[in-house]
Amino acid sequence: MRTMTANDAKKHFGELLDTARREPVSVQKHGRPVAVMLSAEDYEDLKAGINPAQSGDWLRDNKAALESSNDYVEKHGLPLARHRQF
Repeated sequence: MRTMTANDAKKHFGELLDTARREPVSVQKHGRPVAVMLSAEDYEDLKAGINPAQSGDWLRDNKAALESSNDYVEKHGLPLARHRQF
């Protein structure tokens, strides 16, 4: 993630916008991060929690592992279940 001072962000706002469209930019004041500028698309993805396409890809890519884990639990129960206090 690129970093800019608040003063540089103010002076070079156009550059800040261009960079934020490609990657998040941390804006610092007195050496401490105070804000992060990111693209509208990234912001919408954050609001949604996760990009639905990525979610579908993850589920497809991990389908066999998930099914295997579920099968194991159905046959043998939860690992270390005897140690659970609830």
